[in-house]
Amino acid sequence: MEKAGAGSLCVLAANNTRGMDITMNAIAVVDENWAIGKDGGLLVHLPGDLKYYKKRTLGHVIVVGRKTLESFPGGRPLPGRTNIVLTANPQFEAEGCIVCRSKAEVLAKLQEFEDQEVFIAGGATVYQQFLDDCDDFYVTKIDASFDADRYFPNLDEMGYQVTWESPVQEENGIAYRFLKYIRP
Repeated sequence: MEKAGAGSLCVLAANNTRGMDITMNAIAVVDENWAIGKDGGLLVHLPGDLKYYKKRTLGHVIVVGRKTLESFPGGRPLPGRTNIVLTANPQFEAEGCIVCRSKAEVLAKLQEFEDQEVFIAGGATVYQQFLDDCDDFYVTKIDASFDADRYFPNLDEMGYQVTWESPVQEENGIAYRFLKYIRP
């Protein structure tokens, strides 16, 4: 029997994370229309959501696209986390990040982090690529709508189940709540 080489590993890993011992989650802030961004930035600044994001992801692995990384403070990786950046740009490098060029490469790299939680943290293209690999979805849902050009998949319409919901928070006149969804 022929042994699988490194190329085969990427092909196997590209399918999904179901055979791996990692917990993959998605984390996002959405408005009433499941919008997540406009012109490369967040829809609104909510300090309480940023604290929640930090609490959930600190000490874990986050997977983001290049544009999401560039939207972080100073365009730098978030401290206290392993930052994996997915980009098709062959020249892109980022200090303090693991840069991957494909979903298959990300999944192969994640095998080094089997005992850690992984958070898919944006943007829209990265969420779409990894949606089927995530089991839990941590969503901050804003009770308002904004002008947007990027969207998260509508988990309500897809039949995902809410297993936890926080009380309503309010900042700067904007109401929002934290929810945890699981796949149907």
